[in-house]
Amino acid sequence: MILSVSGVVLLGVIMFLFFRKDGMKPLHAAVCAMFGFYLAGTAIAPSIQAGSDSLASLLGGIAP
Repeated sequence: MILSVSGVVLLGVIMFLFFRKDGMKPLHAAVCAMFGFYLAGTAIAPSIQAGSDSLASLLGGIAP
């Protein structure tokens, strides 16, 4: 649960920075959010979750 919340916060910060610095329009942000919601409901969602869990454990093993 902590990983998913921190992942959401990280992606939210990245999206905010794109919005502020690179001229990302609110419509683009809405489309990205809708894509994420629709992707979470597909059959590939468990594979994405497993990949992000694996990446998190890899990064957790690197950090002291």
